[in-house]
Amino acid sequence: MQLNEPVVLENAWVRLEPLGDQHIDDLAEASLGLERAWYTTVPTVDGMGADIAWRRGQHEAGTMNPWAVRRLETGRVVGTTTFCNIDQPNRHVEIGHTWLGLSAQRTAVNSAAKLLLLGHAFETCDAIAVEFRTHWHNRQSREAIVRLGARQDGVLRNHRLGPDGSLRDTVVFSILPHEWPAVRLGLVERLARP
Repeated sequence: MQLNEPVVLENAWVRLEPLGDQHIDDLAEASLGLERAWYTTVPTVDGMGADIAWRRGQHEAGTMNPWAVRRLETGRVVGTTTFCNIDQPNRHVEIGHTWLGLSAQRTAVNSAAKLLLLGHAFETCDAIAVEFRTHWHNRQSREAIVRLGARQDGVLRNHRLGPDGSLRDTVVFSILPHEWPAVRLGLVERLARP
């Protein structure tokens, strides 16, 4: 299966659905109250439609596979995630452009979504590397990626310009196929805790 092929992924906690306009209202509600730090990118209520259109455009270009994250406990869409920077010939992908509303933070939602995404990448799409990238200053994200079991590959210094013109150092992490079984066990164990 191709990394950019639309597919529904589901487990006991979440359903990842191909992102579309039908998710705008739930996502706008989920984005309310989110702290928008200068080093993160979360769409505003007014910008939600444009963000979805941009992600869908990237999908049409073959570089992204975007999902809405539906929390099964409530039935509500609580955020988004993607396969991005898809390099199908080299079976390499990044999981990113992820954000979750306040109601889903510090719950099983993120771990459950990562379990689905990593399983799909390694077991269905035969990926040889799954990458995660985050801003150097986003310590919460960096710590979460390390807890996931990813290893830091390095830092891309002055990698990008932010919307305000500031320079971004990007921290790059990855998981390789031989590391996936241990990462999977860690996620399953985390999800089994009350």
